Amino acid sequence: MKSISTDQVWNEDEEQAWDAFFTKPDNINPNHYKQGGVECIDALEAATVNLKGIEAVCTANAIKYLWRWKEKGNGHEDLEKALWYINRLLHKKK
Repeated sequence: MKSISTDQVWNEDEEQAWDAFFTKPDNINPNHYKQGGVECIDALEAATVNLKGIEAVCTANAIKYLWRWKEKGNGHEDLEKALWYINRLLHKKK
């Protein structure tokens, strides 16, 4: 079997595209969802394990916005969103 060198498989543009793909920012798990070594999704799962429906949704979303508010440029907006979900939950629990 004939061996193939990397030069024969990848051209420079393909190699740059490959490198860019693996070094691009993580848009699925950006840094504002990682606090103290804990992923927000893991905390949300634990916080809502005994909740269902709208209770789980509102709780998870409030925590999510409180989790990241300081790390994003629109922190005030995230605090307002958290409050909206908390108020929604309070209204549903009346």
